[in-house]
Amino acid sequence: MKTKISILGCALAILITSCSGVKVNPDEEDWAQLFNGKDLTGWDFKIAKHALNENYNNTVRVEDGVMKASYDEYEGFDGEFVHIFYEEKFSYYKLRVEYRFTGEQVPGGPGWAIRNSGVMVHAQSAKSMGLDQPFPTSIEVQYLGGLSDGNERSTANLCTPGTNVEMYGELFTQHCTNSESKTYDGDQWVTVEAIVYGDSQIAHIVEGDTVISYQKPQLDPNDPLYNEMLEHYGSKLISEGYIALQGESHPVEFRKVELLNLKGCTDPKALNYKSYFLKSDNSRCIYKK
Repeated sequence: MKTKISILGCALAILITSCSGVKVNPDEEDWAQLFNGKDLTGWDFKIAKHALNENYNNTVRVEDGVMKASYDEYEGFDGEFVHIFYEEKFSYYKLRVEYRFTGEQVPGGPGWAIRNSGVMVHAQSAKSMGLDQPFPTSIEVQYLGGLSDGNERSTANLCTPGTNVEMYGELFTQHCTNSESKTYDGDQWVTVEAIVYGDSQIAHIVEGDTVISYQKPQLDPNDPLYNEMLEHYGSKLISEGYIALQGESHPVEFRKVELLNLKGCTDPKALNYKSYFLKSDNSRCIYKK
């Protein structure tokens, strides 16, 4: 087993304390670090046109404490979009990612992909992606950097590969929708959070400000993979899935990837009860012997 105890049982601090017979502080948030800052333990990646975990041109790497999608060993880009998947799936949670863009886009990258990345939530599994499939079925929290041309370019936008959502009480089928965030130019670090409540609601937060929200993430029946994904997810509404960081031909770095699970023990009598859990899973409850 890799590093699952901190997520599946509960955060490692909760597990150690509760197993010692001492009740944890039910109001203290226990964020789990999905990226250890050292290596890719707990992560798989899929580069389009290549097999699972085949690191074509050394695209995916960890250097100087950051996870990178790099293109310095490419002579040109030919659709090798990359997605780096955490090994477990989640349903109710808060996700916090610190990212930045660096350098220049690799020659051959599409114009729309300059300073373009993101994190996919409710994603299909890495192993279920087709060999040539460019993007996983998912809900994308799109990261965009400013182009230094004087035009506004928001980040934490919504994109929907193979999916739809509802906004303002109506089905929303537009592929990408801009958020209300400001523009972030240069190579600065930006912190974006996603708050995910199963198949009910998702919100994007940039530097503490909510910039877009929507409801009922669901599969798009017009997508070619609809029937396959319907079997994969088990329903049209998407209630859970994997988290995947994205590289789209512009170098991008991820310094922090952390998660607050909102699903867990909701019995106040349990040692590891947390007041902020929104979804009950009392199979995780730990009691005094």
